[in-house]
Amino acid sequence: MSLIMVVDDDQDLGEMLGIVLHGAGFEVEVVDRGDLVMERFRKSKPDLILLDVMLPGVDGIELCQQIRQESQIPIVMLTAKGDTEDVVRGLEIGADDYLVKPFNSQELVARLKVRLRRTTPSASGLRIGDLVIDENAHSIIRAGKSIPLTKLEFDLLVALAKDPSRVFTREALLSEVWGYRHATDTRLVNVHIQRLRSKIEIDPENPELIITVRGVGYRAGGTGVREK
Repeated sequence: MSLIMVVDDDQDLGEMLGIVLHGAGFEVEVVDRGDLVMERFRKSKPDLILLDVMLPGVDGIELCQQIRQESQIPIVMLTAKGDTEDVVRGLEIGADDYLVKPFNSQELVARLKVRLRRTTPSASGLRIGDLVIDENAHSIIRAGKSIPLTKLEFDLLVALAKDPSRVFTREALLSEVWGYRHATDTRLVNVHIQRLRSKIEIDPENPELIITVRGVGYRAGGTGVREK
């Protein structure tokens, strides 16, 4: 059973989330102060963190940075309606997804399940150019160097590598990687592509592995092939 850490100073919301997530089959730990999160995180080792942006003590943006220095677990941020700047900042520093309050409980559970899903790896690896992707080991190697990625970044890279001749629209990537079946904010894709490029490209400003097709979306650069 997956453990979800809910970080929110609104006690009523924390209690409601606990009830909803328990009902969906998750274990839940609620933390209501930002300055308590890292100690509790290291002790309980949750499988996913649901993290509010506005917190007393230490805010969600800073906590996201601290967590990413230690772990690649999924982080879904909660933000007030209209806080566009907070959304982008959170995604840029490592959050995988976000929800705007108030949100639908069913949508929340669906998004968390997508982030926690386990796909069955294939027995062989993938390549994009000189980048080697090992699905079994969940590892990325370029020029003999291992590159750490979050689970979502890895899924995004694998989606592009598995179909190298295809130009993916942002909507198609939201469906295949995020699991969305309805229209949502395509900034999710743009920011994660930017983050992914910063990790795997030699020169992120002139990418060779993930190519932008203007007016359409993205495709794998070089030759994305499955190794024999």
